Amino acid sequence: MSDTVTGPDGGTDATTLTGGSGDPDHGSGAALRVALVGPTHPFKGGVAAHTTTLAHELADAGHDVTLVSWSHLYPSRLYPGEQAVPGGTPDVDPFPRTLRVLSWARPDTWLRAGRRLRDVDVVVLVHVVPAVVPAHLALLRAAGAGGGGRGPRAVVIAHNVLPHETNPGDRQLVGALLKRADAVVVHSDEQARVAADLGARRVREVDLPPHLPGGEPEPRPEHDGPVRLLSLGIVRDYKGVDLLLEALREVDGPTLTVAGELWGDAGRRVRELAADPRLRDRVEVHGGYVPADRIAGLMARHDVVALPYRSATASQNVLLARRHGVPVLATAVGTFPGQVRDGVDGVLVPPSDREALVGALRRLADPAAVRALAAAVREPDLSGPWANYVGAIEALAAPSSAFADDEPPTPVVPLNPVARMRSVAAVWRARRGPVLDLSPVDLPETVRATDLLTVDAEAVEAVEVARDLGLSRAAKDPVAAWAALGAVAALVRILDDRTHSAVLVDESGSGSPFSRWARALGFAPVELELTGPRAAIEVLDVDTASLDVVARLHPGGCTATDVDLVVGQASWALRSGGLLLLTVPIGDDDPDFAVRPADVRGILARADDLGLTLVGDVDGDVLGRMREARIAFGGNDSPAYAVLRLTFRRR
Repeated sequence: MSDTVTGPDGGTDATTLTGGSGDPDHGSGAALRVALVGPTHPFKGGVAAHTTTLAHELADAGHDVTLVSWSHLYPSRLYPGEQAVPGGTPDVDPFPRTLRVLSWARPDTWLRAGRRLRDVDVVVLVHVVPAVVPAHLALLRAAGAGGGGRGPRAVVIAHNVLPHETNPGDRQLVGALLKRADAVVVHSDEQARVAADLGARRVREVDLPPHLPGGEPEPRPEHDGPVRLLSLGIVRDYKGVDLLLEALREVDGPTLTVAGELWGDAGRRVRELAADPRLRDRVEVHGGYVPADRIAGLMARHDVVALPYRSATASQNVLLARRHGVPVLATAVGTFPGQVRDGVDGVLVPPSDREALVGALRRLADPAAVRALAAAVREPDLSGPWANYVGAIEALAAPSSAFADDEPPTPVVPLNPVARMRSVAAVWRARRGPVLDLSPVDLPETVRATDLLTVDAEAVEAVEVARDLGLSRAAKDPVAAWAALGAVAALVRILDDRTHSAVLVDESGSGSPFSRWARALGFAPVELELTGPRAAIEVLDVDTASLDVVARLHPGGCTATDVDLVVGQASWALRSGGLLLLTVPIGDDDPDFAVRPADVRGILARADDLGLTLVGDVDGDVLGRMREARIAFGGNDSPAYAVLRLTFRRR
């Protein structure tokens, strides 16, 4: 049976909603059976892109995911523009297991789809506008989801808890949905407060992860003229494009391109302002949807992205601008203050303040000032936020007894943080088996437990090896993939735990794919998100000899002292035969970020004293390669940059 259903009649087999797709990433051994309900291609916009990307990310994390979507979504009065992507080209890669069985105008499809979701573990429901709440409530009730019952858990992702332009009855409708849900995910502090006020039982704020259309940045052509501003996306009143045009009339020089659909009165107002004689030849209005393949070119031909919103929740446009190296002019609403460094890589002004906008435009009229801002723009992290996001949904979707916000009242000795997480791991382990079966013979001999990375090509090769092994999509940083691949090899070759019952603690942070790959093998790793190189020493509160694996892979900068603390921690936390998987940045010129090559022998000696035996490198090959790298970088007086992967086994 096909994975994709396009009609609104809901006439599909129950198995197409709850399993049996034939996709190797969606076997019955997955950790959770997830029904993700929300818009996807051919619907356009950020919410559809986010929903589709989330489906991919949940599947990459080892879950059995079905994306339940719509054939007909919004009534035209709520969405006056074209709902579908023109030309049919997706903004992001479609999710292969998508069922387009819901229709806003067909209540029978809501009930039919809901009944077929009764066997999933969690329904993750994407909420945007109140008009769709009746459909969502009907689906949840038909599935027996939420409401504190025994059916699937219900997690609502609220992009906007309430709409920017509210209508009578909105609060009552949305409140009914949030009260039905077991948990609600929002993307800002302000939205968390709104959700709590409307009666949500449990609210989790998580940063909106990037789901950026448009591909790689394009080269920027030479430009000696005035500073060019870009307003990208649907023109609606809350986005304040009219305020930007009013301010631009007061400032000579900068030009503005408005690219996006023009909605209702807001669109008409923008066209009227653009025709003002004071803005002659300085404003271009390109009405209509901007396809993903045009975004990179637009960014390359403009100098500043303008986001003069009157109000906001969360937006991708700052991250999109940073992806293309473009500074931002934004108002201090929603998530913008946390994304824009005022005066460093952009300019922040109060919302609905025309005089402040005029002042900001005068600053930005100087091309030299804009170049200085552009030079400080940092590439956004495209993978780490998704790991955090998926982790949050996993926690909210797990049995409430395992993830209770408060400690259970009965134990005399409260569980410490890792012990609590181990209880969760036990719940997950009982529900799943290995998704991917690897044996030592499957791993190339070039993947070694202890190794040194000195050239980019070796990291890129690790990504390809991981993909060939079936560990695909989770590795977006080649260095992190190289580190994690060696750790996976250690699990398979050295730990050799066929029952997958070992207790793994991963301190590697959100940028590492190690936990995802360990889950694919059937383990249930405990992930600890650290805020600094020494944080693990305070967080890891476990009994002596209680862990099988401690992993700390590619965590960023650290010193020899930091490594010594991690080694000391592992020496008492690991059982006999347990593994410490560690990466260490090597370099001479920054003692606060990297370990000097001369200190490596001391680290190895210290580990040996503490009962940790180095796995591999019996002939000192790594130290020899380190010396060769120093020579290649110009001799002993020049820093040699490398990443050292060390695998130790507890005696």
